[in-house]
Amino acid sequence: MGLVVDAGALIAFERGDRHVAALLEATRRRKDRTVTSSGCVAQAWRGPGSRQALLARLLLGITEHSLNPDISEAVGELCAATRTSDVIDAHLALLAHDHDIVLTSDAKDLRTLRRAAGTTAHVKPC
Repeated sequence: MGLVVDAGALIAFERGDRHVAALLEATRRRKDRTVTSSGCVAQAWRGPGSRQALLARLLLGITEHSLNPDISEAVGELCAATRTSDVIDAHLALLAHDHDIVLTSDAKDLRTLRRAAGTTAHVKPC
C-alpha cells in the first residue's frame, strides 16, 4: 500500500497537520512508496531557503512524477472521460495503484477520476 499526495496534502503537512504527518510517517516506516505529481509540487512550492524547509525535507522522501509524452495523452483522455478539467488531479489518479491511499484536498474529483482510471485506491480527504 502506497500513498499518493496532492498539493493540498503537501500544504497541510507544511502547516503542521498532524493527521497528514501521521499518514506520511506510517507510510515511511512501512517503507511503502509515496508519490506525487510535479504539478502538485509546483502548486505547493512558494519560496527559496528556509521558508519551506519542512516541505523541502518531506519532498526528499517522495517520488515526484512529471507529465511526459508517455502519460500526457492518458491524462487528457481521463479528463475527457470524466468531464473534469484538472490535469494534475487526473495525473494523480493515474499514479495511484490498487490499495493505495490518495490523500487530497479534492476528494470528490479524485474519487471520480480514480474510478474511471480503474483503480481501487482509497481516496482520503485532508
